[in-house]
Amino acid sequence: MSNITYKYIKQNKEIGTYIAHADAALYSIGYTEHSTAHAEKSAKTAYEILSRLDYDERTCELAQIAAYMHDIGNLINREDHAQSGAVMAFRLLDGMGMPAEEIAVIVSAIGNHDEKTARPVNPIAAAVILADKTDVRRSRVRHPVHEEEKGVNVTQDIHDRVNYACVKSDVAVSEDLGTVSLSLTIDEEISSIMEYFEIFLDRMVLCRKAAEALKLKFELIMNNSRVL
Repeated sequence: MSNITYKYIKQNKEIGTYIAHADAALYSIGYTEHSTAHAEKSAKTAYEILSRLDYDERTCELAQIAAYMHDIGNLINREDHAQSGAVMAFRLLDGMGMPAEEIAVIVSAIGNHDEKTARPVNPIAAAVILADKTDVRRSRVRHPVHEEEKGVNVTQDIHDRVNYACVKSDVAVSEDLGTVSLSLTIDEEISSIMEYFEIFLDRMVLCRKAAEALKLKFELIMNNSRVL
């Protein structure tokens, strides 16, 4: 085990710069927020999932690190950003002196988080997938609906519309029930539940596979009704 902690990673200026520039690149092409807010929320959720399942503290922390760094590849290009991010993470962590065993599971998790190519190849990868794909929230929208008078209307983009319609989201793990649940409250005057599935179905299927890798069932609850 190394002394490369999650706190150390969060304070690393290089990593912070890459996250900021990756987020700026996505902003320029109209994507929702992928800043440190997304990185930190993903890290918190990934840690909590494995912690609730009684994984050891270092494994939980490695999931935190992987989730925090998972989107840095967007700096290079949105296409294949998971693989680009894995290569970037390898270089950074290797340069810090992290042991190969720890680097291996982190870069594997980062390289397997995008729904086009992802597989829950290890518990850390499964936790990162669940943490990333369940981060649906209003604050990820770049141009909120109240800026409509400036010529920007959230209804123009389905991703913005669905995220803005999500007024509350929670992820919970129940060891007793053997489930990991994503509970969403959707304002259906802004976006329909069908629109959520239109853009997020592949992600929810991946969440189901990630949950199964952790020996759990994935549940999606929307407006107090179980839909998956």
